[in-house]
Amino acid sequence: MNRYERLNTLLEILAERGRVEVDEIAAELDASAATIRRDLDHLAGQQLLTRTRGGAVAHAVSYDLPLRYKSVRHADEKQRIGKEAAALVARGSVVGLNGGTTTTEVARALATRGDLPHVEGETAITVVTNALNIGNELAVRPQVKLVLTGGVARPQSYELIGPLGTKILDELTLDITFLGVDAIDPVSGAAAHHEGEASINRLLAARARKVVVVADSSKIGGSAFARICGIEDVDVLVTDVDASEEDVRRFTERGVDVVRV
Repeated sequence: MNRYERLNTLLEILAERGRVEVDEIAAELDASAATIRRDLDHLAGQQLLTRTRGGAVAHAVSYDLPLRYKSVRHADEKQRIGKEAAALVARGSVVGLNGGTTTTEVARALATRGDLPHVEGETAITVVTNALNIGNELAVRPQVKLVLTGGVARPQSYELIGPLGTKILDELTLDITFLGVDAIDPVSGAAAHHEGEASINRLLAARARKVVVVADSSKIGGSAFARICGIEDVDVLVTDVDASEEDVRRFTERGVDVVRV
């Protein structure tokens, strides 16, 4: 287990249990007590937990892990999902992308597609996003016309949220939007943990002719605080091969095409 994986696991355990002890967690993660102390000190410095004598207790933000820690979870699955989803985009399309680790993989796959080369005077694709990290990666790609929505930056996800972003989206029409979600269910639809993200993600979906949810199988059947859109608004779900046949059946019965990679 590398350091980022260990830090991520520590935060997840802390979010679940509320408190951890150094000796106990060192044994559980097969690491030395000194290593765990350094990890806890590092996370405390990031204001992600509160150190106690012999351990740590959960800080509120631990329940919403920053993107840099989320990126190590299901990394291989997210890369496969991103590549498969990017293949759905035709040259000349206007593409919407919200923030998240899986949509970041979609953006990377789009930027490196061999059949979307830069041609002088032409735009291969236009990307509209509220994600600062995706904007940063695509800004240097000459074949991509990049539009940022504007808004107030949310540090955990690098997403721009709030009414400033909605003003721009109200004026645009998208061919396809890729939505990263915190949860998706065939009954309740797609959802996010933060209401501000859900609001602008809802508009990204509403402005698109086609909505594709990109989510690894751990997000299926879960729940989150704020609704993004109903399942009737989702055209395609791209997920990984660990999604069960029963889950696939429930989505297809609601009119959603499911792709497992």
